Amino acid sequence: MNTEFISALEQIEQEKGIAKEVLLEAIEAALISAYRRNFGSAQNVRVEIHRDTGEMHVYAQKEVVAEVTDPRLEASVDEGRERGLQAGDILEVEVTPRDFGRIAAQTAKQVVVQRIREAERGIIYDTFSSREGDIVTGQIHRIEHRNVLIDLGKVEGVLTPQEQINGEIYRPGDRLKCYIVEVRKTTKGPQIMVSRTHPGLLKRLFELEVPEVHDGVVEIKAISREAGARSKMAVWSRDENVDPVGACVGPRGMRVQAVSSELRGEKVDVIEWDPDPSVFVANALSPAKVISVTTEEEGKVARVVVPDYQLSLAIGKEGQNARLAARLTGWKIDIKSESQVGEEQESWSDGQYTGDANSAEEYAEAGPEPQGEGGPDSADGEA
Repeated sequence: MNTEFISALEQIEQEKGIAKEVLLEAIEAALISAYRRNFGSAQNVRVEIHRDTGEMHVYAQKEVVAEVTDPRLEASVDEGRERGLQAGDILEVEVTPRDFGRIAAQTAKQVVVQRIREAERGIIYDTFSSREGDIVTGQIHRIEHRNVLIDLGKVEGVLTPQEQINGEIYRPGDRLKCYIVEVRKTTKGPQIMVSRTHPGLLKRLFELEVPEVHDGVVEIKAISREAGARSKMAVWSRDENVDPVGACVGPRGMRVQAVSSELRGEKVDVIEWDPDPSVFVANALSPAKVISVTTEEEGKVARVVVPDYQLSLAIGKEGQNARLAARLTGWKIDIKSESQVGEEQESWSDGQYTGDANSAEEYAEAGPEPQGEGGPDSADGEA
């Protein structure tokens, strides 16, 4: 140990942000183990490194006792008295071996390298843990056991099969935007879990693409997503002069198409949020036209009437449109056509109705006034 070693520690402190004192204390602790391992000593020892010169000393610690039974651990009262110590005090005797410098240098190197590695991992963990819920761009490094490993710089992101978009092809070298779901601490360093299916990815993409969303003028109220197929996003404007749907769709649909392209063609319906559940449900069923919506607070059920020719559009392929609308609004949606409601009302008036009496009565009271046109745009203009 010498002044050059101390200077090196000071340089590490400046470059890596690891305090010199922390490194020296770690080296001293490691040297105690190295001394015992190499010299087969059962003594209690203390290692001291001078903070300015780097000089190193090893001291055996012995308890001052009236009767010595183990000279390696105990010292007599007479020895202690020479140092001004009494029974019960600790007497330190220097036992630094002549060839301990080589062992010390090797041990110090190992400790410093390990501490630097730990510090770098800690910095990476702190950096990415504060970015949970954010979007990150990386390059696909390799595919291992169906997990896609993405190079994010000093660390890899892990895209598990559950977080991958069905049908999306991942090739090494491709660049990919992902959503940081979780940052885990592991023995091999921080592990960044990312997703391509999380609704948050859609939100972050619109924040990048739409200045009004980024600035907070347009607020994204809710998102429901079936990754790779279709999504619905409810937006609301804090400024009455700003059209929230138009801002997100962009001129000739350029903004929503850019987001759709990043998600490999996933269709995105942008609809206007409304504090009135009836209007919100009607909007959420876009692009289908809605005649009326009746809501039941108990059970949060919304009963929707649509024109006959719009029934299949409102329900969507395999029920997708209605399913996404239900998730978006948080309401259970019961969709019926005009003719179905008319038949139920006729059956009720003839005394033959055997279905849900409350439902039929509510449809009858709903009146002809439409609750919303559901005319917001989508990525392709179709369901």
